[in-house]
Amino acid sequence: MAEVAVAAIPEAAADLPPVATVAVDHQVPHLDRLFDYAVAPESDAAAQPGVRVRVRFAGRLVGGIIVARSTHSAFEGKLQPLSRVLGAEPVLTPETAKLMRAVADRWAGTLSDVLRLAIPPRRVTVEREPAGQAPPLPAAPDPLGWNRYGGGAAFLQRLASGSAPRATWAALPGPQWAPELAAAAQATLSGGRGAVIVVPDGGDSARLSAALRDAIGAESFVELTADLGPTERYRRFLRLARGQVKAVVGTRAVAYAPVHDLGLVAVWDDGSDLHEEQHAPYANVRDVLVLRAHLAGAGALLGGHLPSVEAVSLARSGWSHVLAGSRQNVRVRAPRVEVAGSDAQLARDGAAQAARLPDLAFAAVRSALDAGRPALVSVPRRGYRPAVACDNCRTVVRCPKCGGPLAQESSADVLTCRWCATALEGLACPECGAHRWRAVVVGNIRTAEELGRAFAGVPVVRSSGAGVVEAVAAEPALVVATPGAEPVADAGYGAVLLLDAWALLGRADLRASEEALRRWMNASALALPGPDGGRVVLVGAAAGLPAVQALVRWDPIGYAEREAASRAELGFPPASRMASLEGAPDDVEAFLEAVELPADADLLGPVPVSGAAGHPAGNQVERMLVRVPRAEGTALAAALQSATKLRSVKKEPVVRVRLDPAAIG
Repeated sequence: MAEVAVAAIPEAAADLPPVATVAVDHQVPHLDRLFDYAVAPESDAAAQPGVRVRVRFAGRLVGGIIVARSTHSAFEGKLQPLSRVLGAEPVLTPETAKLMRAVADRWAGTLSDVLRLAIPPRRVTVEREPAGQAPPLPAAPDPLGWNRYGGGAAFLQRLASGSAPRATWAALPGPQWAPELAAAAQATLSGGRGAVIVVPDGGDSARLSAALRDAIGAESFVELTADLGPTERYRRFLRLARGQVKAVVGTRAVAYAPVHDLGLVAVWDDGSDLHEEQHAPYANVRDVLVLRAHLAGAGALLGGHLPSVEAVSLARSGWSHVLAGSRQNVRVRAPRVEVAGSDAQLARDGAAQAARLPDLAFAAVRSALDAGRPALVSVPRRGYRPAVACDNCRTVVRCPKCGGPLAQESSADVLTCRWCATALEGLACPECGAHRWRAVVVGNIRTAEELGRAFAGVPVVRSSGAGVVEAVAAEPALVVATPGAEPVADAGYGAVLLLDAWALLGRADLRASEEALRRWMNASALALPGPDGGRVVLVGAAAGLPAVQALVRWDPIGYAEREAASRAELGFPPASRMASLEGAPDDVEAFLEAVELPADADLLGPVPVSGAAGHPAGNQVERMLVRVPRAEGTALAAALQSATKLRSVKKEPVVRVRLDPAAIG
């Protein structure tokens, strides 16, 4: 059996030769290639490219997908036959097969890893259901909201005409982003081509789906999210694979959806950490879609209220162009942003001090409530006291068992370790012996209690984690939410408070400032426009910081361009490519000795990793960073992939490889 290049996949299977090239589902890195199998005459008609099969591999029956049919094999021995053809549904297209191989290579992974992420498990009952009719093509959309952006209307026109425009999009504040994305999909479909749109979570997917139903009708697209059951997910996947619909919206896995005649890939809020895949090969959705647009010759739309530094860097390189509102449109649409948070301001008013609000923020909330509007309070931590310190000497206390951070879930609860879940009743401060604790940072539960006392009689709504509230009515209420869980107000919030800004800015991460601004802008975009009374108050950050000034001026592109230039000077991504190697110290050292890194590779570390996910508990884990110029990124990925395969051959312990990790702490 021999390897066959994915590029050799035939576009049509009218004449099917007797050899099937199969992508075998296995977890052996050093066998990451395609294998040839003989096709028996009785299986010839069913064994189409893209169809699932069962094959004999390493002495056992495993699953696989036929990638191509050919007349001969480079393998000189006798080919094993296909054991069984599973149905007649092609679930892998030539375009998605090429993409998946490219993703595996770019992120130093395996094709099997990507296939498992991209293709849902088979459901025989769904395959037996009759195929429906494809809906008629929609008419080209009216530019409407896209006229607010320089070049926006021209972008839609090029999509409708069959061109492949690429844009980095700084969406104006407000809920119009969903109808605007729907218009981009409508323009693409009106020209007979397909669209793939990826959003961070189910709430965003629901909002965009509602806009798509209004624009093109419910039968012209499918929504794929993790909340769907396996049967319904496979049913919708097959509608795409059969070509019944050509538009799809959903979360991460949608980036690989088998959309026919692809004309547009789009990602909303492309800097969100929810776009970072948590399973090998740990690819980022934005980068997968950029790669897919390149391979398929499709248009691309990357953005959010704050486009990522990577997306803006693509515009700086000439790969895309910027779509942003004029300063006049920003002034009309953006809320008024003010910065507050000094101890002096808190001391002026007893009620404001009890709620941890400066008088400026307190007044903004009161004004919104008096006007009959809800007020949003964004808190960067969940829980009651997510981190605690001694009330006497201010020493931050850690778990005596594992060294993890301690938290308190309510005023009546004992301290509990956030790593090992040990309850620590009667714990004394290791420095002074005191038994009283104070919050290092206050969570959303404690904040909701404080605000409820400060604004007596006003309903308090909490939204975070598993208890996310999707929307609130246009009536007085205090909405306390963590970043990413903010409900949409029917008519916009009268006031948005961003508390404890230092908690986001102080994270030990290269992207801390960018991530803080992204979350602030996403929350602030839910406020009413400034001319209509919408106010945003940022509490707990110095007014002169670049991220704070970008929020005040509502200047996402300017901030991202400055951040990109700063990182380029320091040699950090996206100007470079970086790999993270995690494992036991001896294993990481042995890995680096075996890998042939590019000549100008720069090693950073090693550093110990506390509470490392994906590693056995109690094992010592360290991380080494490998940095190369962006031009050497392909060579770095190939070298890491080869070293991983070599360790697999020798059955040596796994070293986890992550290329371009979202967090570099």
